[in-house]
Amino acid sequence: MRVPVPPSDPVEHSAAQLRLLGAALKRRADEVLELTVTRTSGPDHEVDAVVQDSFERISRSSTIAVARWMAGEGLEVAREAGQETWEIFGELAAHRAASLNEVTRRCLCWRDSMAEILAAAGAELTVSADTLSESLNILQLSLEFSLVRMCECFELERQRTDEELKRREDELAFLATHDPLTGLPNRTLILDRVEQMLARSRRNQTPVAALFIDIDNFKGINDTLGHTVGDELLRAVSARLEGVVRDVDALGRLGGDEFVVISEDLSLDAGPELIAERLLSALHHPFNLGSDQQIRVSITASVGIAIADGISAEEILRDADIAMYRAKWDGKDRYAVFETGMQHAMQHDMELEMDLREALEKDEFFLVYQPTFDLGDMSPTGLEALIRWKHPTRGEVQPDDFIPMLEQTGLINDIGKWVLDQACAQAAAWRDLGYPIEIAVNVSGRQLDSDQVIEDIQGALAASTLDPGALTIEITETTLMRNIEETALRLAEVKELGVGIAIDDFGTGYSSLAHLQRFPVDALKIDRSFISGLSHNQEGETLLRTLVQLGKALSIKTFAEGIEAQRELSLLKDERCDSGQGFLFARPLGVEATQAFLANWAASLPVVSLD
Repeated sequence: MRVPVPPSDPVEHSAAQLRLLGAALKRRADEVLELTVTRTSGPDHEVDAVVQDSFERISRSSTIAVARWMAGEGLEVAREAGQETWEIFGELAAHRAASLNEVTRRCLCWRDSMAEILAAAGAELTVSADTLSESLNILQLSLEFSLVRMCECFELERQRTDEELKRREDELAFLATHDPLTGLPNRTLILDRVEQMLARSRRNQTPVAALFIDIDNFKGINDTLGHTVGDELLRAVSARLEGVVRDVDALGRLGGDEFVVISEDLSLDAGPELIAERLLSALHHPFNLGSDQQIRVSITASVGIAIADGISAEEILRDADIAMYRAKWDGKDRYAVFETGMQHAMQHDMELEMDLREALEKDEFFLVYQPTFDLGDMSPTGLEALIRWKHPTRGEVQPDDFIPMLEQTGLINDIGKWVLDQACAQAAAWRDLGYPIEIAVNVSGRQLDSDQVIEDIQGALAASTLDPGALTIEITETTLMRNIEETALRLAEVKELGVGIAIDDFGTGYSSLAHLQRFPVDALKIDRSFISGLSHNQEGETLLRTLVQLGKALSIKTFAEGIEAQRELSLLKDERCDSGQGFLFARPLGVEATQAFLANWAASLPVVSLD
């Protein structure tokens, strides 16, 4: 049935027909969608369900926008109605869900479907050819608007992609030459800058120095406070160092807790040693870390200095690294300047460390036992366990040649535990044979830095069933004064186990009467340097008398080390020193020789019950 169109002004008549056509198109929007879907089906147009849904939304939105334009609501209303279409274009571009070619083809299929539906609706409404032509013009304009908008969306996404690629390329280029944690130049960039400085140095005859900085005991901080705090500390250290180096110098992070400063020309006028002192001083101030700045960390560092002298960038960094290890070996919190012989010493130390790491597994360590005596009646009182190392090529290595390396590397903790286990087991075995001996074992400062030493002592006593009263641990006076508060607490725990405590090498440290009273000490072992001085001057006797009297004033037993001459023994007895040991009585003995010594001792004693 045809819908009659009332006669009117031609322009008004055309506009009225166009409104009727727009209303018809709005009612037949689903037909447009179905026809568009049909036209875009097939293997050449396959997309996933989400993308297909986006295209269907585009079809509906665009159809409604054209219909409202035809209905006389105006171009702006049509654009507003088509906003969803443009947003969907943006989504497709951003997610790279469909290619520009595929979106264009579907837009053209939608236009063709719209034209077909408009022609059918126009025929039903008997609209004029001019009206139908105008509707197709509106459709084409709408398509062009959409295609322009679609191209803008895809172009914008291309620009974003290019910017992101450029940003990532810049980031990769930065990471290739910079440390990602601190933002400082890494080894690659530092080597390049050193080469540039060396080239200038050769041209201008000016000095270049490398200062290799390594945080002391950083691993302990990491293990105790966690890697997050450790990373924060490294960033804080880098900021602190940046604050004291000149702009013309190069600061970098080589990895881990290792930093380097390369200085040249004017900054070396006062010498690299002053630069090192400035770096060390900057790190002495505590760091406040953590989200609430409540974690207070104090650190020190070791600095190695190398001066360029016709060497390459790699070589100057190597020499500074070697000097840094020398600074650590000399006690840390200091700097050392590279010298030619250091490389050989460094190689020696590395080989020594590697051999020590294998020695425990290969059963190369063994204990010897040196008897101790009561100086009153000259009766034996016990044994001191002393570690020895028998290496297949080095031969028998004395403690002074490897104990410092054990301390420096931390291997002393595992080997110290082994000594405790072996000494307690052997002492228990001898006591089971009827020899009423006590055993003394040296405990290092590194062992006392951790509560693990308490567990190690408990474990050795439990495994051996040795009476705790038969064990004495010996610590040096210097160790005692390293961390007074923590050491006092740990020694109190040791004392609660029933174990005795002796201060070794007494008189060589800086302890005072007030300090000694804080520790649960049972004996003072007077250092052998005081004993050997007895034969040479009156001052030696005075010092000895003072140390013995100090022990008596504190109700602590006194013990003399290194007695080698009869005169030394006579003077010690005159001063009423309680006990002693030394080559005058017996050298350190192996297990069999010790057992023979104990048998001879037992033969001269009455039967003693250990129960």
